[in-house]
Amino acid sequence: MILETALLTVGPGQGPAFERAMTEAQPLIAATPGFLGLELRPCLEAPDRYLLLVRWERLEDHTEGFRGSGRYARWKALLHHFYDPFPVVEHYGAPVVSTPAPCG
Repeated sequence: MILETALLTVGPGQGPAFERAMTEAQPLIAATPGFLGLELRPCLEAPDRYLLLVRWERLEDHTEGFRGSGRYARWKALLHHFYDPFPVVEHYGAPVVSTPAPCG
């Protein structure tokens, strides 16, 4: 499993509109073979910042499958105008250190 991460900063006060646009855009990415799930988390310290986490089976499912699809153009139209600055997107492999949650 590959974990895609992006720290998304949106324009001041645009959070609610961005969240609605992400809800509309979500089916576009979910239709991609190899897509395993998506989370959008708001930052508690900075109201205009979000963490996007997307799980993929393989790196190419994102870089070639989704970004090479016609659905990506619609994704860009819905979301990219919110970002200031444009985010850095990175991909991570399996954990090298992991601690399970305590029981009880």
